[in-house]
Amino acid sequence: MITTNIFTEIFLPITLAVITLGLGLSISVKDIRNILVQPKNISVGLLSQLVLLPIIAFAIAWVTGLRAELAVGLVLIAICPGGATSNLVNYMIRGNVALSLSITVVNGLITIFTIPLIAKLALDVFMHQDARIQLSFLDAVGQIFMLTLLPATVGILIRQYRTEFANKLENPLRYILPVLLFMVYGGVLFLERGDGAIDLAMFFRILPYTLALNILAYISGFYVPRYFGLKKRNQFTIAVEVGLQNSTLAIFVATRLLDNYTIALVAVVYGSFSFFTTWAFGYLSRKYL
Repeated sequence: MITTNIFTEIFLPITLAVITLGLGLSISVKDIRNILVQPKNISVGLLSQLVLLPIIAFAIAWVTGLRAELAVGLVLIAICPGGATSNLVNYMIRGNVALSLSITVVNGLITIFTIPLIAKLALDVFMHQDARIQLSFLDAVGQIFMLTLLPATVGILIRQYRTEFANKLENPLRYILPVLLFMVYGGVLFLERGDGAIDLAMFFRILPYTLALNILAYISGFYVPRYFGLKKRNQFTIAVEVGLQNSTLAIFVATRLLDNYTIALVAVVYGSFSFFTTWAFGYLSRKYL
């Protein structure tokens, strides 16, 4: 228990902050300025992430007649935005990291309200249950500031005033940051025993639905921005943001707030492959679409 607490309360947030600082090193002040003067990019990203993706999850669950608790789990993963993971994938495939981080920050503030509302709707639709889910606004804002805004700003300032140093770090960080992320998820997997094991039969039962969500989310995340006339780089950047959801947050909501491990199984399965598939989709989109 002590080891787990040290990991989740100290090592995990510090590592995520270091990852975000590293991402900030790749962003210039000019990049931020371009994002602020072109809010259309963020707006399209938020539309795809907050509106279209939950609709896709509800549709998959409804059309396939997915078991009630698993249907709620599918919707839950759809309403938990990717955070540092999607930012890192965009960094690895040379997406618009400034746009990716901007969407993450705005999403983080909005989902404080949307996660409880949409999760409650899913519980009512599929399980005919009511539940009160409370996410602390101040805690969430504090986490967004400490894990996203502050380290990213430090990275941006280093690039602004120590450009040569930031350039030297760019190539090594493309290898170091993914290793740090895998260390984080390895710790969550082996130290957080609350989300435990899943038998192969259940894994392969859930896999097609989570894979369908991942694929349809990425496709919609790519072509909706194209419909609105966004540049190709912003298209696959938003597609990664929409395609890669935060399985750790979904597990937390399911196990700690809803007290339902079966709902959490969907996020466990989704988290086992989505980083790799979304990275592959993003890389192929950048090269060939």
